[in-house]
Amino acid sequence: MTAPATTGQIHWADTFLLGHEEMDDVHHEFVTLLGQLQGAPQAELAARLDALAVHTRTHFEMENKWMLETDFPPRDCHIDEHAAVLKSIDEVRARVALDDYADVASLAAALADWFPGHADYLDSALAQWMCKRRFGGKPVVVRRGLDLS
Repeated sequence: MTAPATTGQIHWADTFLLGHEEMDDVHHEFVTLLGQLQGAPQAELAARLDALAVHTRTHFEMENKWMLETDFPPRDCHIDEHAAVLKSIDEVRARVALDDYADVASLAAALADWFPGHADYLDSALAQWMCKRRFGGKPVVVRRGLDLS
């Protein structure tokens, strides 16, 4: 199921669930931190961006490790995408360190637009790969409150 495109501030929704508990938990935290960055006043932007950066680096390192340990076939493009996102975050953090906040909102908006597709395609494939290797089948995902009409 395709996650909805975001408009405005991102919020967690069950459409982001992939059926891999550890991955779902880290994604929930990412969405929460990103939403907090989007809604932060300028006085809090540096701290919110730093929190998102620390989380995202740990999050991506964990996924990269899983991909390498399980020989996930499309790992190279997935790892490259993680590196590009981290580079963008680091570039904006460097500007913020110089009191230049001009790109924080556009970075946050870009991440909010990027995440649903990344999770829906690349991360869901990784979740299925790991579940199939560990349990012999795809993950089961129960999503609450979805309009299926």
